[in-house]
Amino acid sequence: MFAEKPTLKGERVTLCPVGTEHVEGLLELVSDPDVRRLTGSHAGFEKEQLRMWYATRGDQPDRLDLAIMADGAYVGEVVLNELDAPNLACNLRIGLIGPRVFGKGYGTEAIELVLAHAFTTTPLHRIRLGVYAFNERARHVYKKLGFVEEGVERDALLWDGEWHDAVLMAILRPQWEAGSRSLA
Repeated sequence: MFAEKPTLKGERVTLCPVGTEHVEGLLELVSDPDVRRLTGSHAGFEKEQLRMWYATRGDQPDRLDLAIMADGAYVGEVVLNELDAPNLACNLRIGLIGPRVFGKGYGTEAIELVLAHAFTTTPLHRIRLGVYAFNERARHVYKKLGFVEEGVERDALLWDGEWHDAVLMAILRPQWEAGSRSLA
């Protein structure tokens, strides 16, 4: 379903297939303490490990990994993964490089572009995501884009000795179609 790796252009960002040329940005993203907390990432990553990861994403027909580029610079990634083809569903994951790019609309536009691509070029019906309850900024963006909170995984993340819930959200094709028409 994701064998074709498109480049998607918006007003603020361009999404392009990830490659080894984006490894420095990915290293910065996964090393940022704020990003690690927001994504619940306990593991550390080595540059060579990340290079090998990005080098193989283009060969994966069951996922779409796109670099978020703003003014020619890597500012994050947006991914459609965990494809459940029989049920026309997948997961969405997004990560921005850190606080220096937060609040500029890059993430919102990247998700809008990916949703439009998914719902107009594939038969997908449902796109889901998980977000930690303390990440109010992301939850607000997801709701604004049409995602609906469907449930809560209680105490899903142990971070700095405290438990945090994960909120499960999803958007369905008919919701996206209704919302995209209202934005036009």
